[in-house]
Amino acid sequence: MVMDVLAAALPLLVVAVLLVGLLWPAARAMPIAWAVALVVGFVWWNNSPAHLAGASIVGVMTALEILWIVFGALVLLYTLMQAGAFDRINRGFAAVSDDRRVQIVLLAFFLATFIEGAAGFGTPAAVVAPLLLALGFPALAAVIAALIGHIIAVTYGAVGTPIIVGIRQPLGLSYEDRIVNEGGMTVAEYANEVAAWAATYHALVGFVMPLFAVGMVVYFFGPREERSIRPALEVAPLCLFAGIAFAVPYWISAWFLTAEFPSLIGAMVGGAITVALLRAGYFVPEETWDFPPREEWPDHWVGTIEPESDEINGPDGNDGTSMSLLKAWSPYVVLVALLVITRVWEPITAFLSDPNVGVDVVTPVGEFTLGIILAWNDILGQGLGSEIAWVNVPGFWLVLSALVAIPLFGMTGRQVRDAWVEAGEKLVSPFIALVFVIAMVQVMLLSGDAPGASFDRSMIELLAVTTANVVGPAYPFIAALIGGLGAAMAGSNTVSNITFGGFQFTAAHELGLPSQIMVGTQAVGGAVGNLVAIHNVVAALATVGLVGQEGRVIRLNLIPLLYYAALVGLLAMLFVYVMPDVLPAVFDVY
Repeated sequence: MVMDVLAAALPLLVVAVLLVGLLWPAARAMPIAWAVALVVGFVWWNNSPAHLAGASIVGVMTALEILWIVFGALVLLYTLMQAGAFDRINRGFAAVSDDRRVQIVLLAFFLATFIEGAAGFGTPAAVVAPLLLALGFPALAAVIAALIGHIIAVTYGAVGTPIIVGIRQPLGLSYEDRIVNEGGMTVAEYANEVAAWAATYHALVGFVMPLFAVGMVVYFFGPREERSIRPALEVAPLCLFAGIAFAVPYWISAWFLTAEFPSLIGAMVGGAITVALLRAGYFVPEETWDFPPREEWPDHWVGTIEPESDEINGPDGNDGTSMSLLKAWSPYVVLVALLVITRVWEPITAFLSDPNVGVDVVTPVGEFTLGIILAWNDILGQGLGSEIAWVNVPGFWLVLSALVAIPLFGMTGRQVRDAWVEAGEKLVSPFIALVFVIAMVQVMLLSGDAPGASFDRSMIELLAVTTANVVGPAYPFIAALIGGLGAAMAGSNTVSNITFGGFQFTAAHELGLPSQIMVGTQAVGGAVGNLVAIHNVVAALATVGLVGQEGRVIRLNLIPLLYYAALVGLLAMLFVYVMPDVLPAVFDVY
């Protein structure tokens, strides 16, 4: 039994050693981990080469759908950058106050959470950190603030990708019968409930993150002889109001709309309310807080790019000076409108999700559907199938919103080309990493379904059952840490959910716990792991010229990570063991 568990864990151990131990890039480590999963599947699980190839193809198709969403998100973001709209949005936030604490709330929290909801995949810190540097922040402080500020939004990043692709699709492939027959709901409904419970954790724990980000910056980057959190407490009312103003619409949209919207709506609504109150004179600090004089900064605070330098601010050009804020925001308003219409208007929803709208083609390697949904069924004759809902997923609507922005901003052909080229270039490294990591996960998830398999459980299920048996009733307390470990290794909440969503589902059933609540804990843990994900840290440091300080950033970010993981663990214990007896109607979950 021990050898079986070790064999099942071997691909994940390889990932841990290569990514965390040797600091290999994911694009280099994941192909090796996938190859190890193939060997384990063939030798230990007795999977045929055809089944292993079919499972890998399922993973590749899932990765392509993720990349389509990411591409759309990046195209829209870089379109706004080329048009000067993004600079106008940034200046709208920055002009509210010269106080660094207020700037953290507006940029490192509201702007970062909005970018996370719109683009995800490490984009917020990589975009917001240089913006803070341009305002005069030390490079290290800018990175810390940006990483901490966006965490509450990660579960719904890139218009809900971690839930839609990370939870709904993998569970639909492996556990659809159990969800439908035992739970009495569709996989989509189940995933939406997972997203809603994740938002509940985030809202209860994460609303203090603006105060956390401000506290970290003023304590570690304030005057060294006066190291104190008192300057953070002075703006605590602003920070807590901002967190609540974000969390309330965020939580409501998670429960009553779908997983695409929480981060976008929370940031837009909460940010608008907070900025309006600041402009009206509410929550404005009596005294302006700033960093010590530049000559007093330690060397490790600043890298190769100086604060407020031309390298950060860029050359004069199309900076959106004459553009109204409404016009700058309008492509994202169009995006939200399109997503709402296509999610809540039943005729359109039914049409976009109809697998029969297309042409069926039968070939020796499987049955293909070419239409609104691209599907490949009975892959290589193994009974496996996958699909890419290329119109229904947010990628299509993100690209459409980017196209709408072109005439809206009067963009030139060169600006459009540069935006699309830059978005495409950003996909190269994620393409390799995602394809192989998701192929590896599908090999592990589907290993127990192969004809003649040595075990009736997959590698993931065996690991989940073993963990549940070892940890026992305390499992809910560590569930978020499992998700965090996955994100820390892979640098992605989506990949963590794909890897460990089935793990958490199986462990919950093994222990007789509500699975939506436990898988929701996974989704939150996967978000929190981004605080110390080496890929995100390196990307953010690179934008401010501070590569080489990864260890320092990770050590500092362990503080909010441990806070978040501990409180989510306590809430999970409360939700699964206490609240069902207190509020049985609310906690009647599968």
